[in-house]
Amino acid sequence: MEWLENINAAVNNVVWGPIMLVLLIGTGIYLSIRCGFLQARKFGYIWKNTFATLFHKEKSEAHKSDGTNVTPFQAVSTALGSTIGVGNVAGVAGAIAAGGPGAVFWMWISAFFGMCTKYAEIVLAVHYREVAPDGTHHGGPMYYIERGLHMKWLACIFAILGGLATFGIGNATQAAEISVAVNNLTGTGYDSSLITGIVLMVLVGIVILGGLHRISTVTSYLVPFMALFYIVIGLGVILGNAAMIPGAFGQIFSGAFSFEAVGGGVFGYVILQAMKNGFARGVFSNEAGLGSAPIAHAASSTKDPVKQGMWGVFEVFVDTIVVCTITALVVILSGLYTGTLTGGALTAKAVETLTGSVWGGHFIRVALILFALSTILGWEYYGETCWGYLTKNSKAVQYIFKAVFLIVLGIGAISSSTSILEDTSGLSLMWSIADTLNGLMAIPNLVGLLLLSGVTVKLTKRYFKTGSSLEP
Repeated sequence: MEWLENINAAVNNVVWGPIMLVLLIGTGIYLSIRCGFLQARKFGYIWKNTFATLFHKEKSEAHKSDGTNVTPFQAVSTALGSTIGVGNVAGVAGAIAAGGPGAVFWMWISAFFGMCTKYAEIVLAVHYREVAPDGTHHGGPMYYIERGLHMKWLACIFAILGGLATFGIGNATQAAEISVAVNNLTGTGYDSSLITGIVLMVLVGIVILGGLHRISTVTSYLVPFMALFYIVIGLGVILGNAAMIPGAFGQIFSGAFSFEAVGGGVFGYVILQAMKNGFARGVFSNEAGLGSAPIAHAASSTKDPVKQGMWGVFEVFVDTIVVCTITALVVILSGLYTGTLTGGALTAKAVETLTGSVWGGHFIRVALILFALSTILGWEYYGETCWGYLTKNSKAVQYIFKAVFLIVLGIGAISSSTSILEDTSGLSLMWSIADTLNGLMAIPNLVGLLLLSGVTVKLTKRYFKTGSSLEP
């Protein structure tokens, strides 16, 4: 295991090195400037045309379907379901444990610019999507890289990396965290990872065999419930310790700009670690720049790219600014991030400490299970679409992928058996490998976003000038 950790650590240092961090945040800054900081300047308009429409179901376009493809709300639910996952509970806690409270600030920065990055991804995905003979929509980075840039080779690279990343970020890590959560919920000391793996394979199998329509239907009910559940519990814990909140924010800002040397290391080591972990976990959480979410949004029945793109801004805001911040404050308020715990175990223990009740930790574990389940469903569709692109949507390949996906899901759950109590090295390695795959798949997508930024700007200007980004 140690040799694998060393190899992955070396690769990860390159993938998530200074160049990658500059490319990620730089793309967000560049797109924000070219779009006139849309995420801030038009935030009220975007909020009104996304979140506010959910309360007017009978009138909202978000719930209208063309009869073949999923509704705009089902598309965003699938995407949001894959982003609000273990990264929001375990990933944030891991980032703070590794990079200190300052990592949270860089998560926020990543989210602010990530809002425009995801907006651009979705706009391009809908604009360049392909309509199959049966009327279904297929889209994502591989389609806008091929159709917009005419770089089939780069599109294939993204599809391959995305297809492989599916087994990390959206499968094994999620299953492992679910298994740990279930074991801790039972409290019997019995390793139930095998049973958990089998149950997961059955439940997920039933859903994914129904295709995108069944996945989107499940997530459209699951996502709002799980998000509200977590937000209410988290806010309750935080407000119950209101006197400590100013101190927590103080730690976040001081940690973000701390230039102290550590262990005789290089000047600025702390801020570098905070930035690295903040950006990495921020991207892992909201997936802005990865190119995954636009795959789901492209399947929407929405005709206007900009209208669907606005859901991307909403998506990142809810995921990182709201949900991740709640997790971060809980972990920091507990003061446990300097110990040996990490991931979901750290978040659960933090809630137990702050509430003085084991039930607090159980609530977090239930939320983590729901988050991870929705992420698994969303990423299964992403992977299926990536491999489908490479094989011209071969039905045989789709079924083979589903079978392999379920097998890896079971293996992921079982692999957590060494991490059930205090040893979290297995989970840490999984997260590290997932980070590596995320970084690799983001590169071709970011190249596409930068080279096609002119198209994004053109469609955005046309929409806010005429009320539609579609050509007259």
